[in-house]
Amino acid sequence: MTQFIKSLDRKVINTTFGVVYGFALLMALFPPLYLSASGVKSPVIFGIPWAVMYWIINAALVGVSLTALYIVENIRGEGDD
Repeated sequence: MTQFIKSLDRKVINTTFGVVYGFALLMALFPPLYLSASGVKSPVIFGIPWAVMYWIINAALVGVSLTALYIVENIRGEGDD
């Protein structure tokens, strides 16, 4: 797996993570997505209303993708020491 990551072009990595960050940004800034999730009859997931879970999922998406980018950069030797 590390050989595959090392062989990837930097542009492919930037594009992949850019799409993930763009999706998270769209989730955070596009009101109809949130407004559709915050309806009166919203479901409850693990005891948390869907409107709140929406923001938790968005934060988790950003956190996981930042961690993944950090790991990829370390494998490629591009991270700071």
